[in-house]
Amino acid sequence: MKRLYLTIITLLTITIASATDYTLKNNLPCIYIDTENSQKIISKSNYIYATLRYVDEQGTLTQYDSLKIRGRGNSTWNSMTKKSYRIKFNQKEKFLGKGFAKAKSWTLLANAADKTLMRNALTSAIGEFTSLKFNPAHKFVDLVLNGTYQGTYQISDQMEVRKKRVDIEEQDEELTDSSNITGGYLLEVDGFADYTPGVSGFKTSKQKVPVNIHYPDDDVIQSSQYSYIRSVVQNFEDKLFSSSFKDPEEGYRPLVDTMSLIDWYICTEVSANIDGFYSSYFYKDRDDEKLYWGPLWDYDIAYGNDTRKGDTSESLMADVGYGTDTGCRTWIEQMWKDKWFKQAVYNRYVQLMKQNLLGYVVEKIDSLSRLLDESQQLNYEKWGISTRAYHERVIYSSYTQYVNDLTSFCKTHLPYLTKTFKSRLEEEEDEEEEDTNGPFSPDTNYYYYISNAGTGTVIDIENQQPASASMICGWQRNSTYETQNWRFQKQDDYWMIYNESGLALNDPTMGYSDATTGTGRPLEVAEANTSDERQHWTINRVGDTDKFNIINRYTDHCANLSGGSSANGTHILSYTNDSRNQTSTNRQWTFTKSRQRRSTEINSPEPQQYALAYDKNGRRLHFGSQTPELLTFTCRIYNTSGSLIATFNAAEGFSTAALSNGTYIVAWKAGEKARSCKLVIE
Repeated sequence: MKRLYLTIITLLTITIASATDYTLKNNLPCIYIDTENSQKIISKSNYIYATLRYVDEQGTLTQYDSLKIRGRGNSTWNSMTKKSYRIKFNQKEKFLGKGFAKAKSWTLLANAADKTLMRNALTSAIGEFTSLKFNPAHKFVDLVLNGTYQGTYQISDQMEVRKKRVDIEEQDEELTDSSNITGGYLLEVDGFADYTPGVSGFKTSKQKVPVNIHYPDDDVIQSSQYSYIRSVVQNFEDKLFSSSFKDPEEGYRPLVDTMSLIDWYICTEVSANIDGFYSSYFYKDRDDEKLYWGPLWDYDIAYGNDTRKGDTSESLMADVGYGTDTGCRTWIEQMWKDKWFKQAVYNRYVQLMKQNLLGYVVEKIDSLSRLLDESQQLNYEKWGISTRAYHERVIYSSYTQYVNDLTSFCKTHLPYLTKTFKSRLEEEEDEEEEDTNGPFSPDTNYYYYISNAGTGTVIDIENQQPASASMICGWQRNSTYETQNWRFQKQDDYWMIYNESGLALNDPTMGYSDATTGTGRPLEVAEANTSDERQHWTINRVGDTDKFNIINRYTDHCANLSGGSSANGTHILSYTNDSRNQTSTNRQWTFTKSRQRRSTEINSPEPQQYALAYDKNGRRLHFGSQTPELLTFTCRIYNTSGSLIATFNAAEGFSTAALSNGTYIVAWKAGEKARSCKLVIE
């Protein structure tokens, strides 16, 4: 009893201001939080005591004297000045009123990486448009912390098993012999792997997918529950990667709720969330063998809002998103090999578009921007609207420009998905159905991985430096590297092999009448030149297989993996063309589609007259052209070490304000021409 009394006294001492101090700042509700003794919030692990006053739109004040607050997030907490928080009341509160959860824990999202402030809310609304059952709340407020205005925030649900949240059966707090441990479970594919292996998380045995167990909590979960849910997830993965994975009864389908799976996947693609397979929630209910997908969470870098991936308006996240090595993208890639999945995705997406999904998204963006307009002005007076907080792809000088960019992205991306889902459905996906007798005939609308038949490693550019004529090496497949994407274009009776960077595969070896002389030099990439025979290649099928030899027109040498080594960085050599082509896998290559080319890459010619200019005073790159409608290409900025620093659309230009002084390489591909120039910032 004494301990309770002391705690109450501590909490009451936090009240430091009168109710007359708590007023609205604009049309949004306002939250005032005062921590005990005005302590700074410096940890996302340790709570500190606080009071909270909520002033609603009508100016009505509600006071909460007993709660705690701490930081939250991963990159958002560690990398951004405007922080997100988690608050925890002493007892369950219906914080957002009727229709929302009654719970202790809530989140205050800063949305610092999203200049529109609305991407998380928009995604939740899209989830509501589909069949997804549990979609996080999105209530916008102004936040004042210890008397200092912090900006526009979003109140949202904590991801947990609870009524009005992930509303599935809760398990017994203390297990007995009669306890039913088949559910519920809330899980997250967690690329950050923030769990204790063997207690609250695990990696699957085959694909090494990291799974965090959010419920039951790690302080109460028992070994029997841990073993059970791990076996459920592992069984799903085993079925998905079995030889019979396409079978409707023996494969993975009986183990997933197909409606939530398809809608969750479509929402990930609609939002173009590059982290969609790096961090993904799913759950299992009691006495139900199926895994369900959702809720949608953490979408502030979605909708083309991350410079690391550039313009994704015409990309599938299944092709370019994160999560290959530390997420569940491998699961999705495997599902795309199943015609049922392709058909289900296409049919459902067509249905959603007929229900006016695009119109709904555009209207939602418009309504949210009107709601946020007054608050965002105060927010950016504090935080600045034209400075990069994280990895924003574009930097503008006004809120309206950011909103227009988001709208434009959706108007391009959603129709692109219709076309791409349809083309995926029409592809021949079974290798046994491929023609293994005819000549090489690639789809010129796609990029391909070129893999060695013996090792499975793919042709790449050394150190992923497309701005230079680097040597070609073997690496493990990773479609996030543009240097592993190759396309084919017919030139006379030969093939030009272009990297996504625009450079072409080239044999630098001098020609010799004796083909055994001058062999062993690594192949390279060079600026594309259709008249240079060193860039012309014959691609010959090996017998009745799906393997091919790649032979240079000028040198008559064969592309050969040095020593047949699978080690990263193994060179691809110009080597003797002889009978060993038919037997040595070092000289044999397979071609697998990596992703579809964007329409602008295929159809847009290079402007006849254009120039890249740099305004030193304004620190801004921009193109000038007599045909500005052709400035549709993407530009990339590399440092002198070859690392990608930023991307931007040619028509929009780029502010270099966030770049340090030094030398950079600006590279782009317009039509079929690869260009680059040096940029010196002083």
